[in-house]
Amino acid sequence: MNIREFADLAQVEALCLAAPEREIENIFCGDLLSWAMGRAQEGACWCTVMGNLNTIAVASLKEVACVVLCEGAECPSEVLERAETAQVNLLRCALPEFETALLAARAAGLAP
Repeated sequence: MNIREFADLAQVEALCLAAPEREIENIFCGDLLSWAMGRAQEGACWCTVMGNLNTIAVASLKEVACVVLCEGAECPSEVLERAETAQVNLLRCALPEFETALLAARAAGLAP
């Protein structure tokens, strides 16, 4: 499933679709940026509540498919601008991280 299709789900809000054709290949959950730097895989749908500039930097470095701000986490305008500049897909979901990850995994065919 690509990011545009994922963003079309009812619970998901697209904030920045910089590369909407990117495919979700795996899922990563975590709020600790150093943990994400060491463990997030390329093509991941990264579920987090950390909507800051450093999250976008890590997402770009790790080449994740998208960042999903869970639990309706806020996203300052400078983060949206950086996501566009860095070509990072940024979405938001009102669900907690686990449920967001499960939604993404099921939608992408990675979980039953």
